[in-house]
Amino acid sequence: MAQKVTREIGPFERGGIYLRKKLVLFAAVLAIPALLAASSPKLLLSWKNPNYSGGHFTNILVLALNGKAENRAEFEDELVAAIARPGVQATQSYVFLPRPSLTPIDMNDLKAVLREQKFDAIVVACITKAEKKNIYVPGQVYNPYPVYGNFGGYYSAMSPLVYSPGYLEKVRLAQVQANFYSTAKPDGELVWTGTTNSFDGSSPMKVIRELVKVVITELEKQDVIDKRT
Repeated sequence: MAQKVTREIGPFERGGIYLRKKLVLFAAVLAIPALLAASSPKLLLSWKNPNYSGGHFTNILVLALNGKAENRAEFEDELVAAIARPGVQATQSYVFLPRPSLTPIDMNDLKAVLREQKFDAIVVACITKAEKKNIYVPGQVYNPYPVYGNFGGYYSAMSPLVYSPGYLEKVRLAQVQANFYSTAKPDGELVWTGTTNSFDGSSPMKVIRELVKVVITELEKQDVIDKRT
């Protein structure tokens, strides 16, 4: 019968195992703020009016309520393209109500457009939170065991990792609410509303496409608009 041989792990190997665990832990710590900063738009709240009894919509106005003029236009373009399908048309608000940045909507003008163009619904998106925030990424000090046979090899491999200073990472956070209204009643009727998480808004054009996808997916899921076939 063969004798089972056990091998004792020496201090050098123990040090290597310990160091690898430290490196994995450190990588995970650094990944936390990076993940927070890179978060994409997702819905935190989605609510459909259970009392709405109207039918589906065929002529929809898309309105980005606030933000920079170029970002509003991009959002409206993307959402119009996503809504349009056989039997349903959508139109950007800037076609009828051109607005420079920081210019509010005149409600009388908006109501006139809805009436004259016979829109049966309006989708309104509004930035409800926009802030710049500094996230501190902590540094890490290592006290590793010697895991190499010579100092030169050890130092070359480990010196970049022995001390990593902390630093501040600036992120731009935003939150958006989207509301879908029927225009059948004089003051409109809320059909659906959704509010996103706080997401990284530092790349507006990329975020707009992601946000439009989130909104459209939910409108189809809630049967507010028909799914594309």
